[in-house]
Amino acid sequence: MKLGFIGLGYLGTPIAENLLGNTKQLYVYNRTASKARPLTEKGAVLCNSVKELASLCDIVFSIVSDDAALKQITLGNEGIAANLKAGGIHVCISTILPATAKELSAVHRQYNNYYVASPVMGRPEAARAQKLVFLISGDAHAVETAKPLLQQAGAASVWELGNEPEAANVAKLCSNLLIISAIEAMAEGIHLAEKSGIDAAKWMNMLTQTLFNAPIYINYGNILLKKAYEPAGFSLRLGLKDVNLMMEQASSVDAKLPVGELLKKRLKDGVENGLAEHDWTAIALALK
Repeated sequence: MKLGFIGLGYLGTPIAENLLGNTKQLYVYNRTASKARPLTEKGAVLCNSVKELASLCDIVFSIVSDDAALKQITLGNEGIAANLKAGGIHVCISTILPATAKELSAVHRQYNNYYVASPVMGRPEAARAQKLVFLISGDAHAVETAKPLLQQAGAASVWELGNEPEAANVAKLCSNLLIISAIEAMAEGIHLAEKSGIDAAKWMNMLTQTLFNAPIYINYGNILLKKAYEPAGFSLRLGLKDVNLMMEQASSVDAKLPVGELLKKRLKDGVENGLAEHDWTAIALALK
């Protein structure tokens, strides 16, 4: 099978490098062509357009920043759906609105190819360590075809969420709600500890070795303690995008997210205060 990869940002690049290292062949496209250099230097083939890449490949992976960017590369005469061969698979790694996944899956079916949702959990360092978690949903045959490739892309595990393409995206938004809530709670706890005169690092070390012995608390806790907000592993701007998606999804199913509303305001304030390209843990700066 010929594989293609679209979207060579902070996370896309190490995922694509994993694929290339394991499969020894990969077609790549990125709007800013110079970002493909780390891949082409290792043997990847640079395509000049989405249309060119899609027409050459059996499976296309994409990870772009938002719903609008995904629609731009998927729809229309120049997009993935119209140019991917019959039976081909588009594996979308982006965090997007579930309704968008449903819409794009329907378009792919019109062209007799498949759309699989496979949003990823993990930062660039997890991608390089091949410790990513992929969620996946869509046509059963397409999912089974994609799963071994996700292992090669850096998965520590791949979790199936069913046949509806939007299911994995619902799960990803719910997961990100818990992650950003944990970041906010840790930031406030560290702030209270420091203001109260105790060693916040010692306190967090106790928690992450006992009640909160989990990667989210260990990794993000270290970032918060070190105040390592730059360079961003996941930007505050993208965090706000994800929370906006959560709130839109909640509205569409009449779910109440009071904590989500608070986090939306916190992230929006951070963007407005010049922190858009800081790591999303920089919401802690509002407590200073």
